[in-house]
Amino acid sequence: MPGLFASIALFIKELMLLVSYVKNNVFPQPLTEEEEMQYLARMAEGDTVSRNRLIEHNLRLVAHIVKKFDNTGEDQEDLISIGTIGLIKAIESYQPDKGTKLATFAARCIENEILMHLRSLKKTRKDVSLHDPIGTDKEGNEFTSYGYLYPYVHPTHYMV
Repeated sequence: MPGLFASIALFIKELMLLVSYVKNNVFPQPLTEEEEMQYLARMAEGDTVSRNRLIEHNLRLVAHIVKKFDNTGEDQEDLISIGTIGLIKAIESYQPDKGTKLATFAARCIENEILMHLRSLKKTRKDVSLHDPIGTDKEGNEFTSYGYLYPYVHPTHYMV
């Protein structure tokens, strides 16, 4: 049982650290070009610590790109999470021999991930139920599309 409480305490501590990063914009400084190439080379050999270091030091880029989507009405923390997924995809698929910088490639991936999320939200916002009210009559009674498509038929009409 003490191990459970210790794990929960550690999880809360880690969560608070992430929230403080997001809230205070206290991100690690960007890597120099030499450090970036060094970490990319190590990551290509399978070093997960280098992968994580690349992700952590590029979180500032995610926060910067999320500011562009401030007018969407979406929660900033949600967009940062989605942008971080784009950053992870960018770091895992980046190929230095293609001639683009990691930050340029990552910026496009982050932006694309956020745009895909916003497009998926747009599709679901258009969904309307037949039972949703579409207006009211003079007496204040709500009416629905369902009422017009399937009007109530009195049971005596079925009698022959």
